[in-house]
Amino acid sequence: MNFRLIFDEPADGATNMARDEAISQTVGRHEAEPTLRFYGWSPQAISLGQSQRHSTVNRAQCEAHGVDVVRRTTGGLAILHTDELTYSIHLPKGHPLAEGDVMTSYRRISVAIIEALRRLGVRDVGASAVAKADKATGPVCFEAPSDYEVTGRMLTGADSGITKKLVGSAQQRRLDAVLQHGSLPLRGDIGRVCQFLVGAPEAGVVRARAGTLAEAVGHEVDWRTAVDVWVGAFAAVLGLEFEPGVMMDAEVTLAGELRVSRYANEAWTGRR
Repeated sequence: MNFRLIFDEPADGATNMARDEAISQTVGRHEAEPTLRFYGWSPQAISLGQSQRHSTVNRAQCEAHGVDVVRRTTGGLAILHTDELTYSIHLPKGHPLAEGDVMTSYRRISVAIIEALRRLGVRDVGASAVAKADKATGPVCFEAPSDYEVTGRMLTGADSGITKKLVGSAQQRRLDAVLQHGSLPLRGDIGRVCQFLVGAPEAGVVRARAGTLAEAVGHEVDWRTAVDVWVGAFAAVLGLEFEPGVMMDAEVTLAGELRVSRYANEAWTGRR
């Protein structure tokens, strides 16, 4: 299966979310090949799930630390995007990777993510259904894994030997397209997100349930190294053939329009 592969420079939250939607729209209209995009964030940003309450954001803390706030079109809970690998996969309706319901395609893509983490050196990687009692009860995505999100065993740190959540993902299905995006924290304090949210658990609760790639493999892995491993794993597991590319001019224009009308618009961010 042919796929366009995009490596993006770090961008602000509104730009990143606008680019994901623009690509999803063009792929859904069959104006572009199915696409796998990797990107970073500058400045760091909190992204809220589509239906998450804006009141969970501690605006004063975000402003004091230069943290952007943006709302995703996908569901889930708040993520602090910093020191991470972020991916998005864009499929037209009817694509083999999108067959079945949300959870079926989610699990299919998770198999490739699991292989990528194994190749990076993570031990005991897996993804399975999570009991309702063990799911997150606060506003933080990495507080606990959701169904079929990827976990792995920690090699270093206070909780060495314990299995924790490593990758948080969310999927959106439109009439003509499927978008799934997610993040792998590469390093740093996974609990720092809590200071930017109201009603968040103590940072220690998040640290006990989620970890970074550096904690899982015992050393830091740079962004490009991690991305190259992910590309190889996706190609091998999902049978993809990648052609490096960039956003088309029409996608760049559409992303700019979406950034202004939606993702950088306070009416959109604060709509719930």
